[in-house]
Amino acid sequence: MKNLIQDIKDMCGNSDDIVVRDIKINNQHIYLLFNEVLANGSDINDFILKDLSKLIIDNHDGDLYSLVYNTVNGNNVKELKEDEIIDHIFKGFCIILIDNKYIAVEMKADLDRGINSTDSEVSIVGPKDSFNENFNTNIGLIRRRLRTNDLYLNTLFIGKSSRTKVGICYMHSIVSSDLVDEVMSRLQKINTDGIIDSGYIRERIIKNDTSFPVVNITERPDVVSQALLEGKVAIIVDNSPYALIIPTFFVDFLHTPDDYYQKPINTTFIRIIRLLAFIIAIFLPAYYVSITTHNTSSIPITLLTNFTSQRLTVPFPAFIEALIMIISFEILRESDTRIPSKMGTSVSILGGLVIGDAAVNAGIISPIMIIVIAISAISGLIFTSNALSSTIRYYRIFLLIIATFFGLYGVFIGMMFLIINLCSITSFGFPYMAPFSPFIKQEMADALIRVKKKKIDKRNPLLAEKNMVRGKQS
Repeated sequence: MKNLIQDIKDMCGNSDDIVVRDIKINNQHIYLLFNEVLANGSDINDFILKDLSKLIIDNHDGDLYSLVYNTVNGNNVKELKEDEIIDHIFKGFCIILIDNKYIAVEMKADLDRGINSTDSEVSIVGPKDSFNENFNTNIGLIRRRLRTNDLYLNTLFIGKSSRTKVGICYMHSIVSSDLVDEVMSRLQKINTDGIIDSGYIRERIIKNDTSFPVVNITERPDVVSQALLEGKVAIIVDNSPYALIIPTFFVDFLHTPDDYYQKPINTTFIRIIRLLAFIIAIFLPAYYVSITTHNTSSIPITLLTNFTSQRLTVPFPAFIEALIMIISFEILRESDTRIPSKMGTSVSILGGLVIGDAAVNAGIISPIMIIVIAISAISGLIFTSNALSSTIRYYRIFLLIIATFFGLYGVFIGMMFLIINLCSITSFGFPYMAPFSPFIKQEMADALIRVKKKKIDKRNPLLAEKNMVRGKQS
């Protein structure tokens, strides 16, 4: 037994946080083996050591292994094979070694933060709770909303070194079995040293070479619950406060969870605003450069005179002027993200005011260009998805470049390229632009214009394979 313990310590590099306790009961040695960082020392003392001390005092006869196995208290007590010992030590288990037999008792230390409010997806009128880094807590937040045996959970461990626990959640009576099989297949093919966050999973299960996000990421359990009821699949990753939702459609980014907690007419108006913001964020700088550089006849003469007078002292062409402002705004945005929140907003506002005013007074940038870039940049901030915001930035610069060379024709070419690109994307085999392309009539009731919930009686036929009617038990 001592040789085995020494071998385990050697394989762990004789790390100082691997603790071995030798206890003698009825002239037999039993050993406790655990990691003092991952295991809760107080629980080991209160449950395991206290129970073992009773055996010493009572001086029980008989099979010591059976006595210990039946005496030790714990939520999760199981027998192990020798090759499973190290894996369970680093999962927070306390290993009891008796006569070449091994008992694992779960004694995980509480290394997680509590359930907090959302950070990146602010809830206005909906639930305030969010996922944290604890796998069981995250599953519990979903099951608290979907209290049914129809919610299935499949788990696997990914990463040769990290052995990260990954869970796949879905509603068995609704989801397509092909979708579940495809998700499981892609997860099982991941071959890497470690999975530190759900972002590692998202990067490795996407096959499409596109800048648009085809896997949604969220920290809100109500969003995941709504997605599961639509027939989607959710991936929960241990040590990550963000869940992945598969598949994802473009229209999902025009929706927020709060849309379903207020009147349909208000939701419809806000969704239209989001779509307009998406168009403005991408096309406004390119459109301005095109009409002031190539297609001056497309704007009224008084407005053209105003634009021209503002640019008399500007030494750069409109394209360079716009590019300077875009890059300046992205630097301010990145600095606002990285510096502490207490001073971030103040610094960004101060930087924007000082730089903008100084650039206009110095004759480097025209006032109208600052307005155009500011409106475009603010419109892009309406989306909480960082991946979609990054895509908007790429297309904004791409449209700006081709508008510089081809004017309004370049804007139209860029628009057609964007539409073709969106319509050609798939998310795990599902068309990204559904329900617009392909057109699904019943889904239009909750795409851009939202009607009352009681009128949305059927699920998305692309997702729901078995149970198409909402509220119906299969």
